[in-house]
Amino acid sequence: MLSVLNLIRWKNLLLIALVQLLIKYALLEPFGVAISLNGFGIFLLIFATICIAAAGNIINDIYDVETDFINKPDKLIIGQSISEKTAYNAFIILNMVGVGAGFYLSHWVGKSAFFSIFVIISALLYVYATYLKRQILIGNIIISILVALSILIVGIFELLPALTIENRAIQLTFFKIILDYAFFAFLLNLLREIVKDLEDINGDYKAGMNTLPIAIGRQRTTNILFVLSLIPLFLIVYYIVNSLYKNTVAVIYFIFLIVGPLILVSAKLFRAKSKKDYYFISNLLKIVMLLGVLSLLIYYFNMK
Repeated sequence: MLSVLNLIRWKNLLLIALVQLLIKYALLEPFGVAISLNGFGIFLLIFATICIAAAGNIINDIYDVETDFINKPDKLIIGQSISEKTAYNAFIILNMVGVGAGFYLSHWVGKSAFFSIFVIISALLYVYATYLKRQILIGNIIISILVALSILIVGIFELLPALTIENRAIQLTFFKIILDYAFFAFLLNLLREIVKDLEDINGDYKAGMNTLPIAIGRQRTTNILFVLSLIPLFLIVYYIVNSLYKNTVAVIYFIFLIVGPLILVSAKLFRAKSKKDYYFISNLLKIVMLLGVLSLLIYYFNMK
């Protein structure tokens, strides 16, 4: 059972479910925004999203056996605890269930065209695992877009079907807030994906992959990452100065729990040399993403 949970990356799936729940119940509902999904509807959205994401994690592991054997042999699941055939069957079933739930949900909110979002996500996860992740930067960007989409999809299904001429301004205001969180998630995940490529450079090289560290070298990639890490840092500072300055609790939260760790990420990247350094940075970025998600609670408690 533990092997199955690790195969589908259960912690990542929980993070997806958490952010989608917080967007609905901490950001949208407390402010009385016009929404489209009831409790069952948000459950269906979460269920469809995590099923497709779990399928993506499985197919990724199937095609990563060679690199994982070198990079993390102690965490190898496919071919050890679970056979490749079983994993592939699970991939097909989870995809079918997830896309099917997305199809039902799209028709339920009266936007049948939204069904294509689930099909595109499913297809991209497969193409990423089988081809794109071997290409310089393209795979990193695609997977980061999909992470951002797992946040944005709540706004798409909650706000857009309920959009009218009268509520257009308020709906788009909250959609922009969700878009800001999605963009922040994109930036952090892109950084983390490249950091993981640095961490896994040996196995990736032997598997014939063409990641950024392999193409231009470890040190150049680290230098580029250091510069890139300053972008979310400056954007958050700008957001605090221009949007949060009147909310003391929010300012304190973002300075100590978002800005502080991001400064540490940049500082670590400036001196990073070893696999241990990149592993630490990767985990720190994951923590920042979690703290970013939890910042949605600030909206909820401000309404109390």
